[in-house]
Amino acid sequence: MVRKSRRRRLQKFTGLCRQEEGLRVKRSCPSCGPDPGGEEKKGRGNPISVQLFPPELAFGGRRRCLSKSVAPLLAHGYRRFLPTKDHVFILDYTGTLFFLKNALVSSTLGQIQWKRACRYVVLCRGAKDFASDPRCDTVYRKYLYVLATREQPAVVGTTGSRACDCVEVYLQSSGQRVFKMTFHHSMSFKQIVLVGQENQRALLLLTEEGKIYSLVVNETQLDQPRSYTVQLALRKVSRCLPHLRVTRMASNQSSTLYITDQGGVYFEVHTPGVYRDLFGTLQAFDPLDQQMPLALSLPAKILFCALGYNHLGLVDEFGRIFMQGNNRYGQLGTGDKMDRGEPTQVHYLQRPIALWCGLNHSLVLSQGSDFSKELLGCGCGAGGRLPGWPKGSASFVKLHVKVPLCACSLCSTRECLYMLSSHDIEHHPTYRDLPASRVVGTPEPGLGAGAPQDPGGAARACEEYLSQIHSCPTLQDRMEKMKEIVGWMPLMAAQKDFFWEALDMLQRAAGGVGPGPSTPES
Repeated sequence: MVRKSRRRRLQKFTGLCRQEEGLRVKRSCPSCGPDPGGEEKKGRGNPISVQLFPPELAFGGRRRCLSKSVAPLLAHGYRRFLPTKDHVFILDYTGTLFFLKNALVSSTLGQIQWKRACRYVVLCRGAKDFASDPRCDTVYRKYLYVLATREQPAVVGTTGSRACDCVEVYLQSSGQRVFKMTFHHSMSFKQIVLVGQENQRALLLLTEEGKIYSLVVNETQLDQPRSYTVQLALRKVSRCLPHLRVTRMASNQSSTLYITDQGGVYFEVHTPGVYRDLFGTLQAFDPLDQQMPLALSLPAKILFCALGYNHLGLVDEFGRIFMQGNNRYGQLGTGDKMDRGEPTQVHYLQRPIALWCGLNHSLVLSQGSDFSKELLGCGCGAGGRLPGWPKGSASFVKLHVKVPLCACSLCSTRECLYMLSSHDIEHHPTYRDLPASRVVGTPEPGLGAGAPQDPGGAARACEEYLSQIHSCPTLQDRMEKMKEIVGWMPLMAAQKDFFWEALDMLQRAAGGVGPGPSTPES
């Protein structure tokens, strides 16, 4: 243990507890007020936040606060993470998979309580990728599937051992390995995703050459002490379109999305309900051939994507965001609740760092012009899905969550919001500048050089905003609508905070209420 005097001295300079001790502190967002005892003292300068130093794993709960997880001291950078029902798994860049135990517990009242994540163990080494049940509710994530490389002993007639890829299945609750399947040494894989129900779970494996293989297992029988043979087969997208080289896969319970090396996108949809939500029709759906890949029509090369239950998001090489699918809760961020059967651009957002789609809401991690990070969300706000916006929003609005400076990825479950903070120059998305001829609002050459320009249709957007404010029946409703519009506008983070605080002051003065938290729900 570190002596108390030293602890107080370190806390005085950082304002946060140290990662080395595994301590965790709630960090309040601006809407929650300052941290107790966090006032700046004269002559000491501004306190240095641990948020400035990657890597770290941050958890956001229902209280719109962040809490630091225990940091595995042996980790060589955080590559990706996955929360399960009880724990969190982290993969580093050397292939070591860490098992963070007792990261979260639930109280008797059903609200999240933070528990010190003081224990972590190495689950396995040599891991390439890992996956679990793709649904957002972690209660279904009973098993963890790990794609790894293992040395196999030499067989009769050969000399020396060989490295073979395999899939190992672990119980997420205890970390116990319950199943293992090993592949021929000539096959090398780089990604694994799951799709389908527990009794018909399909494992999709992406090879280094861009081909996709699949096999089916019954999860309900994995814990039984027996061995059986599974068949590895080439997926239809690689069998029917052999010229395609897939570079990335994404999946949910009933659909799979493939991105090729040329930026093309192909879809598999396995249920008619999800197909109708995504495309608005059942015209091309064939229940007897659910693996038939469908090509999406897109204007540019796609860099990465996010796949929800019945909606999806795509980001192209110019940093533009396209949404498609069910929009019942406004999860597409288009400003309305009309479904979209084809990719539709969200014009007021661009160049995201990360994109995530869930059951009925979407999240975007973006960087402001002042290099600060902010988290935007749209869709259903019930249950704390959109902190600060309990009624939800049909457009992307700034969430009241304090985002670490080096945040690079995120995900959300039924209980919690997770952000991973790390920096990797090799995997940072590099966007191209959109040619002037393709910018929305750019005048045609025949209009003359003196014609007024309106990039992005800003004037038309402002007219629409005024029309929406005018349609609100009461002053309070107009204030709420104005707050929502401020979240849509391409302003700096400090400017948005200023307008939100000013609107709160006017709203309290008009309503005759005392000061309260400056959030859209006040």
